Amino acid sequence: MSNVGELAAGRLLVATPLLVDPNFLRTVVLLLDVDDSGALGVVLNRPSPVPVHSILPEWSDRVPEPDVIFAGGPVATDSALAVAHLGGRSGEEPVGFRTVFGTTGIIDLDTPAELLTDVVGGVRVFAGYAGWGPEQLTGEVAEGSWFVVDSLFGDVFGQAPERLWADVLRRQPGELAWLSTMPVDPASN
Repeated sequence: MSNVGELAAGRLLVATPLLVDPNFLRTVVLLLDVDDSGALGVVLNRPSPVPVHSILPEWSDRVPEPDVIFAGGPVATDSALAVAHLGGRSGEEPVGFRTVFGTTGIIDLDTPAELLTDVVGGVRVFAGYAGWGPEQLTGEVAEGSWFVVDSLFGDVFGQAPERLWADVLRRQPGELAWLSTMPVDPASN
């Protein structure tokens, strides 16, 4: 089973059953930046109990269910990062928005919300992020810690993040789909 796909912004990292680090156990990470200096992404399937409106009320009307802050990763957990999609807009990038892939990108949360609310179709807010140094992620993929797969719109903005790990694996070909049914502790099977 090959787990080495191309590492690129917009792709997903899906934790393999071999990855037992509690920071990443059964996580799905959306890669936002990948270059020679390393990689950065956000964990898509760890919603917190904190509602977005309690921290960033100006963005809360653009947040789909569940409308909470997500635990984006173990780095800089006291800061917020937002991933958004442009609602049917094409052409010039709006102020405060940086495209990552397709119509999905990162919002600068210091940008006044009223400059973007007319063009943004949805926003996910993350406390913290996941980061890797140069070649670190490539090594982790090679050692079998991550599967690298394509992302779908619903992976980022879907309403059932608790099922995301299994759902992403289930749609993959071959043995990866089979892994979606594996219990957290294989000994309990």
